[in-house]
Amino acid sequence: MIRSRCCAPYLPGGAMPVQPDDRQQWTVKDADDWLDQIVRQLPDLPPLLRYYDDFDDTTRVIEAPASATVFPIHANGRIEYLDFSAYGSGYGMLLRHLFAHLLTESLHVSTVADYIGGARYFSHAEVMGLLVVGPEGSIPRWMALRALDRPVRAYGFAKGLLRMLCHYRLCGWAPGYLEFVSVALPWPANDKYAGVRTGEVFLSVEEEAVIIRYLDETSQTVQAGSEIDLADLCDAVMLLSAYQFGMRPIQIAMLTLRDVRVWQDASDVSPSVHLTFRMAKQRRSRVIKPLPRRVKREWAALPAQLEQAHRAQQHTGAQRFCCVGSASDASTRIAELTERLLGARATATDLRHTAAQRLVDAGANQEELAAFLGHADLATGLVYFDGSPNQAERVNRAMGLSPVYQRVARIAHARFVSSEELSSLKGEQQIAGVPHGLPIAGIGGCTSGQPACPFNPITSCYGCHRFMPVRDASLHREVLAGLRGVVRLFHDASRGEASSPAYLQLQHAIAGVQAILAELEGEAK
Repeated sequence: MIRSRCCAPYLPGGAMPVQPDDRQQWTVKDADDWLDQIVRQLPDLPPLLRYYDDFDDTTRVIEAPASATVFPIHANGRIEYLDFSAYGSGYGMLLRHLFAHLLTESLHVSTVADYIGGARYFSHAEVMGLLVVGPEGSIPRWMALRALDRPVRAYGFAKGLLRMLCHYRLCGWAPGYLEFVSVALPWPANDKYAGVRTGEVFLSVEEEAVIIRYLDETSQTVQAGSEIDLADLCDAVMLLSAYQFGMRPIQIAMLTLRDVRVWQDASDVSPSVHLTFRMAKQRRSRVIKPLPRRVKREWAALPAQLEQAHRAQQHTGAQRFCCVGSASDASTRIAELTERLLGARATATDLRHTAAQRLVDAGANQEELAAFLGHADLATGLVYFDGSPNQAERVNRAMGLSPVYQRVARIAHARFVSSEELSSLKGEQQIAGVPHGLPIAGIGGCTSGQPACPFNPITSCYGCHRFMPVRDASLHREVLAGLRGVVRLFHDASRGEASSPAYLQLQHAIAGVQAILAELEGEAK
């Protein structure tokens, strides 16, 4: 038999408080009297409460927690204040004990503060209704609380309170009931991947093209030696980290100067840059590992220039690389930048989901996806595989044959030119190349000149705003057919492996050719 201490309250002289028949009639004083009895059976709070602030890499201290009415909580670069003065003396002391207990469960301090804040969503009567029934009557009471449809943090508070009662053997609870609390009292239904399942969180091909073009152009500006505002450079690096690596705002904000490695050999045109992020949102600290990432060569100039700016100001290794003071700041600035670029706000989380789905669609397995996202549990990313097209669909999409991709929105480019105008352009402005052994010429011109472009001709021209496509649909159809043949060759040679950058580049090029054809055919009608 599991034994626990009873929490039946007592008053001096043995007089028992009268418990209302209807728990909804509990007054604040009734609840406080009962809660006082629970608190009296808890051990005294220590003179100091300590917790680790991983953002600033320091230990924080809360002094005299038993008498403090406000706990300052440092988390993710911000300070939140837990105010216990709004609760009665008994309830407030119970919440202080719960805060101290949740810290012992190795929860992140932000989660602890979130759960304590969830107490305000339940009335005294609802909380006492759960406490006085004990384990035997907890299931119907829990179902009644779930039916209230309160925020998830409120149920985190209630579960934490029951776990504390189990730990101290109060109100009929005991350590043996911990699994019961975890399994028999379920969380409210909450599909945190609903947006992934519906696809609403993913960026479109056109939106990705805009972001890529922005990073390309900003990188070229830096390489050309042009001045760029430090804040704009930081924004570009944060966008790069979210788009290429799928990093969360907290991971981007925590990146320091010592986490950045830049080197360049004499024979290299552009530098090599490695960024080392940290795993985030892990329940156990022992699974937190560094996440080294290599920046694409085309964009390496961005973090390299930012690193050089920090060194010029003699900043130490602890300096925040992207010059943001919190995860919230990083999230806001990324969202504001995407809104300027796309006309609609895309969050860092949207970029992360898009990066994950892009990787899965390219043929990544569970282990590769978990390593990319920094997940300790392989099952966490299964939702991306559920929504991913099968292998045949991936090939069709890359070839531009998938029904999903048949309607492609207009992709940015310069004006159309005629064959006569094309022939009158300078030789360096006339585009020609042999992508993947496929000779192509006469498709259009470039406003800046092909020698000045750092990207591969043909495969990068379609979709570029500097591209001046020739007004000849038959020529573009030949290019489309040729690129589709290369895609099929890639597929057959690699037995369905579609994760190479060249394969993905062909996919974007085909989408660009289709967009040009759609415009020309639309004009013909």
